[in-house]
Amino acid sequence: MKNFTYYRPKTAEEAVGLLQGRWGVAELLAGGTDLLDLQKEYIAQPDKVVSINGIKELAGIRLNRTGVEIGAATTLAEIAANDELRKIFPALADAAAQIGGPQIRNMGTLGGNLCQRNRCWYFRDEHTHCLLKGGEKCFALDGENRYHAVFAKGHKCVIVNPSTLAPALIALDATATVIGAGKPSQVSLASFFQAPSKPAERETVLKPDQMVTAVTIPYTPKRANASYEVRHKQSYDWPLVQAAVAFELDGGKAKNAKVVLGHVAPTPYVSAAAAKAINGKEITEETAAAAGEAAKEGASPLSQTKYKLNLIAVAVKRALLTAAGAKKYWEV
Repeated sequence: MKNFTYYRPKTAEEAVGLLQGRWGVAELLAGGTDLLDLQKEYIAQPDKVVSINGIKELAGIRLNRTGVEIGAATTLAEIAANDELRKIFPALADAAAQIGGPQIRNMGTLGGNLCQRNRCWYFRDEHTHCLLKGGEKCFALDGENRYHAVFAKGHKCVIVNPSTLAPALIALDATATVIGAGKPSQVSLASFFQAPSKPAERETVLKPDQMVTAVTIPYTPKRANASYEVRHKQSYDWPLVQAAVAFELDGGKAKNAKVVLGHVAPTPYVSAAAAKAINGKEITEETAAAAGEAAKEGASPLSQTKYKLNLIAVAVKRALLTAAGAKKYWEV
């Protein structure tokens, strides 16, 4: 690991002031579950490490009549254990509860989960000079790609976005508060992520001298929501496929539905086709299954990711049924 200077600012403004105008010089440290790995793998070699753990304003869950604001340094364990969040935003609470193991959830943070780097093994290999490290090709296109994208058409780099909180937050119309050199701004989580293809780009639209301070979720009465993941194993792992859904019920029928897929594309993937398939209909076994099939629309799987298509259909169906309060017959 390269030597670095460690900073512990007391305010978010001080933290931003320590950042630089280009990536790689300074890195923010929250729980460290991603950054320390990147440093040990020589992917991140910053001159400065800026810890935000001492900034009180960045932690905590604040609820009011219009919604909830969650500080970026709030741990995943706190989100998963909050009774009010579990009551009104079960998609988010359940997603947080599924991440890693207890140790990871007690260290990992909301901001860290949203801004973590991708988990592609070519990117994480210090000896592989891929697109995101200044190389000329994405090795996953023709190599080992069984955990990579399904909605890959048009993307130079076929990583999958690693955030498990992002699909739920997008389905819930959340926004991120971002600060930098200018005034704080509100960025919709639906437009917060991007598909990187070179070292000057990351998995979010944040600039090198910006940081997320909080996420705000608006409260909509009668909005049902849920998240469902398909995993290779239940222990510490990332999902193969995730579906987060949210919809309002009007006369027993869904309206304003959102279906967001995770771990299937370089960014969280909003499935308009799945939402269209369920809007104006009761959530039944048949309509949920139809929405699951519709969610596969537009997919262009890689050589080893076709299996994810069936998982998408299952995840969407079960997320919709869970949100509608159906019995979880798939649980033993």
